[in-house]
Amino acid sequence: MTVYSINKGIGWASSGVEYAQSYRGQVFRKLGIKAKFIFTDWIGYENIAHLTENLDFRDNEVIWLYTFFTDFKIKPGSYTLKRLEKHLPKIVEKKKLTKSVRYVFDNDFWATAYLKSDGSDIVERIEYVSGANLVRKDYFNYGRYCTEFYAPKDNRAKLYQRRFYNEDGTTVYDEIIDGDGESMFKFKDEILYSKHELLAKMLKELDFGKKDIILIDRAEDQGQEILENRGKARVGTIVHADHFSEAETNDDTILWNNYYEYEFQHSKQIDFYVAATELQKELMEKQFLKYQGRKPVVYAIPVGSLEKLHKVPFAKRKKCSLVTASRLASEKHLDWAIRAVAKAKQGLPDLTLDIYGSGSEEASLRAVINECGAGGYIRLMGHQKMDEIYQNYQGYLSCSTSEGFGLTLLEAVGSGLSMIGFDVRYGNPTFIHDGQNGYLLPYDRLETVNQHIDLMSSAIGKLFNSDLPSFSEASYQVAEKYKSKKVAKLWKKAIESELCHD
Repeated sequence: MTVYSINKGIGWASSGVEYAQSYRGQVFRKLGIKAKFIFTDWIGYENIAHLTENLDFRDNEVIWLYTFFTDFKIKPGSYTLKRLEKHLPKIVEKKKLTKSVRYVFDNDFWATAYLKSDGSDIVERIEYVSGANLVRKDYFNYGRYCTEFYAPKDNRAKLYQRRFYNEDGTTVYDEIIDGDGESMFKFKDEILYSKHELLAKMLKELDFGKKDIILIDRAEDQGQEILENRGKARVGTIVHADHFSEAETNDDTILWNNYYEYEFQHSKQIDFYVAATELQKELMEKQFLKYQGRKPVVYAIPVGSLEKLHKVPFAKRKKCSLVTASRLASEKHLDWAIRAVAKAKQGLPDLTLDIYGSGSEEASLRAVINECGAGGYIRLMGHQKMDEIYQNYQGYLSCSTSEGFGLTLLEAVGSGLSMIGFDVRYGNPTFIHDGQNGYLLPYDRLETVNQHIDLMSSAIGKLFNSDLPSFSEASYQVAEKYKSKKVAKLWKKAIESELCHD
């Protein structure tokens, strides 16, 4: 029996979906359940093994669509510069750069080898340039597994082919890319005319049996292929966010979240759904009954869990300190957090806020900090592992207006932080118990941004005039039900229930 979780991509600053998968992997290992995590996006900027290792996936748990048909395994990079140089043309000049090495050959031909890290001799890829034109890229882990071929078009390098190899260097298949970016895949004995067909080929070869379970983490642009090639496996959908648009829903119709629309519209082909909270489970059941006249199986299983509670004496925490952690994305409303803290600072001279995470909004958030003159007490801390960081602070601040679960909220209560957030589905009311471990603020989407900021600023002032040690203890109590052993029992019960079906 194997549980397969199907996703698309993964990165260094991954979303909550990938972190949820990581937590799930840890739980399955404890239960002795064989788990595989399938990624279907092309990932060329980094060895996928480094990205998955960063989130604690094990190499033998990872399946990548593009190397699935080869005999290359998912492994960290080990292909050295010394090995690479044995296959290069005569080197006229060699120059060490930051995280790369530049090679110059004869006849206006040169290449840049990109390394795993500064000071490393492990090659991740090499790019060959003729004159001013990029012509080829080779990708490596413990050997060369892929080559990309380019040609100049409209003064740019245009990718027209990828070739994938076995360990011995023989070609397994070619991806031919047309002018519109569409692909066909040429194997020795067959041609596939789209990535959809490539995905279907992989799913068929996995040969899912009646004791297997498929968990769909991302169905967008691949849900049909998964359902059509499920074999005898049970199929479930993991719901990571709010599953519908409230503004576009009325008594007659409901607008499902476009990321889950396919699975929700094809609920008869989905054996079960997994919501992260009881609140969302109950709402989904009511909506399925109301709008589809049926009641599918919905399990409430947290997408995260806590191995232990990080208990720290309250006196050791930094006085009047707030923390928040998330992708630096517009929907997290971190600019509200900055402005609310800047306003609350007027009555709390020692107030500080540290923001952890990375993302596209970093530059604009720095601009807001500068605008507020808050550089001395609000800091952007970058992407870090947070395990031993939360407990240095007294309070956690969330300005997000939608959290399907909120892994950072879970981690914060597990470190005994007092909490502030808006009363929005589903994570905030799950982890913030108003007046007990913090403050859950009323949210009206029709109010202005300044009104939201004022409300948050007032709550910050109220928090630091509250009984913070008792709030901290209440957060630890909230976190108790999310310990790994308890979450593991929920998964065990759900899997046993699904495998009972013929």
